[in-house]
Amino acid sequence: MRSPHRGQPADQAPPPSGRTASPDTEAAFALAFREAVQRRGLSLDRVRERLAAQGISISLATLSYWQRGRSQPERAHSLRAVDALETILGLPAGALRSLIGPSRPRGRITGEAPGLDASRQVLGEHSHVELALGEKFPQFNDDLLALSIHETVQIDEHRRCQAVTVRQVVRATRDGARRITVVHGEVTADSATVTAHYGRLGTVRQLPKLRTVVAELEFGRPLVRDETTLISYTLQYGRESAESLHYERRMRTQPFEYLLHVCFHPDALPTRCQRFFRDRIDAPMRYERRVALDVSHTSHMLLHKCLPGVHGMSWEWPR
Repeated sequence: MRSPHRGQPADQAPPPSGRTASPDTEAAFALAFREAVQRRGLSLDRVRERLAAQGISISLATLSYWQRGRSQPERAHSLRAVDALETILGLPAGALRSLIGPSRPRGRITGEAPGLDASRQVLGEHSHVELALGEKFPQFNDDLLALSIHETVQIDEHRRCQAVTVRQVVRATRDGARRITVVHGEVTADSATVTAHYGRLGTVRQLPKLRTVVAELEFGRPLVRDETTLISYTLQYGRESAESLHYERRMRTQPFEYLLHVCFHPDALPTRCQRFFRDRIDAPMRYERRVALDVSHTSHMLLHKCLPGVHGMSWEWPR
């Protein structure tokens, strides 16, 4: 296992020719950040020290730019800092991140799907996804970009994962995108089933040796570049024998929104739920904060502009 994610080189304040926030996002994010710092009675230097104590290095100049609205967080490291700032400043999860506007392109960056190196950075070498897709892995959904992902996980009375329903809004990165490939691991593949709700179910492959299911959902027609479409499906897990202890989503890209909603059976309620993140699948979980159960016995986490990596929720059962 790898060591926990540590701080990266400090963010530098952007040069005048770099990206700056639009007036609307400038006002919203800067105002909320500035007011939260004032309410806590902290100086920016003290805020920087508290970030550093969590292994996150952000320059004083960058914090000042954010506070004055001259720029806003954009890079993965900066977004990690925003998540930490919400805790440091006593704000609800997403209070600052939800105010960050969409990124503007830098140079030739056009919101393309991840390449082979980016995929392996998150999934690891010889992952179940790569083994399941074989020679098609380098082209894994390379004509699509996920904008929004919602997942609802059902946990049964035996503490086992019963089903997951996924809804995604995706955008074509080039003309001709016709289908999306979805890959689910850690399932009893020979008894798992897939049902399409939006989109048409195509080929489904059950790979028991890899404990993986691969399914294709057809759009019905080719998309043109930048066109969006909605797909939704349910994976029924089948005969699972082990208790479920967590659920996670491996993000190769940075969707605008990720919602994970876990529904527990009334006869199988956990004592504790926690949100976690790790840079790649073989890294240790880094627990970020507790997540409460609601009156309907469900727990959820909502992330905006997710970092590439592994996002999930874990829970503990009473003994």
